[in-house]
Amino acid sequence: MRRIEILDSTLRDGAQGEGISFSVRDKLAIAEVLAGLGVDFIEAGNPGSNPKDAAFFKEARSLGLGKSRLAAFGATRRAGIKAAEDSALHRLLEADTEHVVVFGKASLLHVERILKVEPEENLDMIAGTVAYLASEGRKVIYDAEHWFDGEALDRAYALATLEAAAGAGASCLVLCDTNGGSLPERVAASVAALARAFSLPLGIHAHNDGGLGVANSLAAVEAGAAQVQGTLLGFGERCGNANLATITPNLCLKLGLDCLSEGALLRLAGAARAVAETANVGFDEAQPFVGRKAFAHKAGMHADAVAKLPASFEHVPPEAVGNERRFLASEVGGRAVIMDRVRRLDPTATKDSPLVAAVLSRLKDLEASGYQYEGAEASLDLLVRKAAGRYRAFFELGHYRTIGEQPALDRGRCAQATVLVFVDGERELQAAEGDGPVHALDLALRRSLERFYPSLAGMRLTDYKVRVLDRGTATAARVRVLIESTDKDGSWTTVGVSGDIIEASWIALVDSIEYKLIKDLPGREAPAESERRAVWA
Repeated sequence: MRRIEILDSTLRDGAQGEGISFSVRDKLAIAEVLAGLGVDFIEAGNPGSNPKDAAFFKEARSLGLGKSRLAAFGATRRAGIKAAEDSALHRLLEADTEHVVVFGKASLLHVERILKVEPEENLDMIAGTVAYLASEGRKVIYDAEHWFDGEALDRAYALATLEAAAGAGASCLVLCDTNGGSLPERVAASVAALARAFSLPLGIHAHNDGGLGVANSLAAVEAGAAQVQGTLLGFGERCGNANLATITPNLCLKLGLDCLSEGALLRLAGAARAVAETANVGFDEAQPFVGRKAFAHKAGMHADAVAKLPASFEHVPPEAVGNERRFLASEVGGRAVIMDRVRRLDPTATKDSPLVAAVLSRLKDLEASGYQYEGAEASLDLLVRKAAGRYRAFFELGHYRTIGEQPALDRGRCAQATVLVFVDGERELQAAEGDGPVHALDLALRRSLERFYPSLAGMRLTDYKVRVLDRGTATAARVRVLIESTDKDGSWTTVGVSGDIIEASWIALVDSIEYKLIKDLPGREAPAESERRAVWA
């Protein structure tokens, strides 16, 4: 089976994306996630550009990364000096990685207008840098920056830059679509021609400015490229880099190529979420393969067809990439949607089962009062459990109280909340301050329960939405609150409806916590009274 090398640049190119800033600790954590997938190279930063990257390489030496190899990144030598005199190249060597990635200019426009050096000097910069690093025992992956634009402008000169790198000892020549504007047909033609001209392996480094980063990468592979560079979630400058969470399953499942370690695809969705969590960015649930929407079915006829034959509306099995199928309960759904939820508790259920009918009836009553479960499957799961008699509350509410204060004496602490709960007869009263009453209520509730259920410390609220249901009643209107929560294993959404926004929020908060506790149980079963707390001890 043909193998494609994967170079993940999340820690280098991905860090250039807007709103992303990794600490050294973040980078170490992400490196371990990527190693768990078995990517060939983890391009971890430019030690010559900032102290943080230099510090990372020192600490990363103790990481156990399996078959994955760290690669330091840098530019060709500065103009007018020898490579051995360039301090940035010295720091590149100090990173002490077997492989280094070096970029140089392939476009005559950039040579003359950006670098402002003579064309021959640029060729000397490329060759001298590669030769120096190779003489120091490094395997050099050469990134030809702006390759496709440079080829279109002056193909002879662009070719000369590749020949300079190859002749100096590069181990791989990578063609960079740096502006992200190329089309797949052009990428394929260029790669195919170069594969005939060079004996070295070729790589592709695509950006997504034209929305074609994935398509261009796949086209390059089919034309002969042996290495694909990208970032796991498409992080990167401007519109981002080619998304490896989309590319790798396409390579494996569609093209039959080997590119990750055995079993890695089964962990792909979880790895993608772990990287997003560490980067502290919202996870795009519409991501192909790994997003929660990737295998979500809403229309009743579609859901019914998928229940009978998943391949009717799914291009790959969701479990192949560590994801799961979801049927969305809504007014355009049907019994097949409810049956799927019921079967998680009772695999023998059919569309005609009394429990399915009972859940559907209850669902319609709640939707008539303003509930909507399409985006709140966690609350729907709890509804099914209650109807099936498979639910027992983890705690009982004594009371809660919220107080708002404006103007706030302390920014970020404009509200206070107290919560009294009972767990197996034990009383717990806690208070918290927050940035608004719902935030304070969330903190106080979880604080009151963490003594009994320590796993709640790893859960946090990530999104909060309010929808006014009957606008004509102005401030007396009923509201629907959706709350998204997350932990290290995934995210889930719950819903609450009331004429009181705090009560609606409370309903959704309680559901979010109970769902977390249920999913942490072995087999996801509600515990017996005597077992409940021992599970989390």
